[in-house]
Amino acid sequence: MAPIPEPFKWDESFAVFYQQIDDEHKGLFDGIFAVHASPGDAAVLDSLKGKVVAHFTYEEGQYEKVADHDVAGHKAKHAEFLKAAGGINTPVSTDQVIFMKQWLVDHITNTDFTYKGKL
Repeated sequence: MAPIPEPFKWDESFAVFYQQIDDEHKGLFDGIFAVHASPGDAAVLDSLKGKVVAHFTYEEGQYEKVADHDVAGHKAKHAEFLKAAGGINTPVSTDQVIFMKQWLVDHITNTDFTYKGKL
């Protein structure tokens, strides 16, 4: 497992070097941080969930263009997260926030990095 940065903020160590994807990743970091700061705010949680869906949709459209990318495996990881995170409601527990933080840093560094330099 990758270390969770504190404070929980995107930095260059998470860069995939595709501007839109990096910007969306920044938004996911910010969204999880906002949920952590306001665990009882349903609008903040809904905003994060919307960012996640939009990001997965865009990213999947991009890596489908990469000949040797494990598209099915990558999509399955997204689907697993959506299933797990989709059931999260307010108030969001500390364990749920940690789950989202850990999943994001692990997913970027272990899965998204496999398309670096290939899009």
